[in-house]
Amino acid sequence: MHFLLKLSTSRAQQQLPLNYQYPVSAVIYRILQQADSAYAGFLHDAGYKQKDSMKTFKLFTFSDLKTPFRIIGDRLQLLTRQVELIVSFHLPQAAENFIKGIFLNQQIEIGDKRSRVIFLVDQVEALPLLLTNDDVQEVILQPLSAVVAGIKNEKGHYTFLSPDHPDFVPQLIYNWKEKYATVYGAEQVAIAFADTAMEVIFYTNPPKSRLITIKADTPAETKIRGFVNFGLKVRGEREALELLLNAGVGVYNSLGMGGVEVISQFKKA
Repeated sequence: MHFLLKLSTSRAQQQLPLNYQYPVSAVIYRILQQADSAYAGFLHDAGYKQKDSMKTFKLFTFSDLKTPFRIIGDRLQLLTRQVELIVSFHLPQAAENFIKGIFLNQQIEIGDKRSRVIFLVDQVEALPLLLTNDDVQEVILQPLSAVVAGIKNEKGHYTFLSPDHPDFVPQLIYNWKEKYATVYGAEQVAIAFADTAMEVIFYTNPPKSRLITIKADTPAETKIRGFVNFGLKVRGEREALELLLNAGVGVYNSLGMGGVEVISQFKKA
């Protein structure tokens, strides 16, 4: 499920770090912790994990901040007092009111040692996923944040892939299947993905590369590279598509990578 958070701050012209993704992720964990410490602890410490596997998934993601801004060095200067953020979770529909309740009227502080902004969550709106009731359907997805795909080298570090790389789509599908296995069981993957397909849609302007720094200026600093300005044409079962929309495409989803939305769909003949 997707939620649109409408945020406001006391004044415009305040500055955020360009690399605001980790602080936003930390805020989401904090709000979940306040509402349900057991659930937040599970997300942070364990996540969803397949049997006999070390790989875990948080199964939530969020969009880029949507607001007019000006870039000044490594700062993002707000030009208005209003900001929008889309947060998505792979949770049962019955959790909708719970999520709305824990975010509404919360204070969200985003920043680092140099600059920070305090926002108030003025409104929380549940957004439809725009899927049909068909068992198998085709949709066009638009990234809400940078999509990260990669292949790990012998040291366990990712070699990041661009959308025009031949392994970009296979890695996205591989990660999607891994997420599905953690939720619905590995034995269900072959059945659920029997009629799945994915391809990149290139626009007139090529995909844009974005380098994001996580935990900047700390010993744990990590740089990841994602891409925006392209589309994905995806065919799959509704259940699997819901997971992809809710949990995100590619890797580093809980750090705000790979958020997507449906912008069009294809009806069955």
